[in-house]
Amino acid sequence: MPGQHPQFSRHVQGFTLLEVMLVLLLMGLIVSTVTFTALGKSAEQKLEEQAQRFAVVVNMASDFAVLNQQELGLRIEEGSYYFVYLDEEQKWQRIEQDKVFEQRELEEDVTLALELDDLPWQEEESLFDQGLFDETLSVSEDEVAIGEEEEKLPPPQVLLLSSGEITPFSLTFQFEPSFGNEEPAAFRVDAVDMPPLQVSEALDHP
Repeated sequence: MPGQHPQFSRHVQGFTLLEVMLVLLLMGLIVSTVTFTALGKSAEQKLEEQAQRFAVVVNMASDFAVLNQQELGLRIEEGSYYFVYLDEEQKWQRIEQDKVFEQRELEEDVTLALELDDLPWQEEESLFDQGLFDETLSVSEDEVAIGEEEEKLPPPQVLLLSSGEITPFSLTFQFEPSFGNEEPAAFRVDAVDMPPLQVSEALDHP
């Protein structure tokens, strides 16, 4: 019957409109998810943030050393770093009461490469051999006989002096993905005698 076609047509048009609206809604949700993922920080961006955070914290530690006339040190491991201070007995102690200066562990695929005097740091080297501090300021070799033995901390490679001076160094943050599609990345932080530290642009990576 002729009169039925318009009703059917309107029903189809209405259903099609609803369907289109649902599809658009789903597409919007999918695009939002993809956009959120795309706008998520890449490994390179995260690495740069790690390098910038390190520079800021070292600058803060240097300011603290000057304001409090306290000698501080920075110990850098392959995947972490932490600050130490020189106590009244001239021994290095970890800074554990301040979350800003406590040990910072990096992600599994991120490593640190330290250079002093433009040479790679070797574990057996010590800044104290370079005469920056007297030997009396290094970690004591004496064992503690009373109670349990104290943990013998390795000496810091970088000194933050109460005069405002910092041991010149370069520290490279390197990201080497163990899996996935992320590209390797690297950033270098440089310190030359006095703060502030400088963070490089992304380094070319082979």
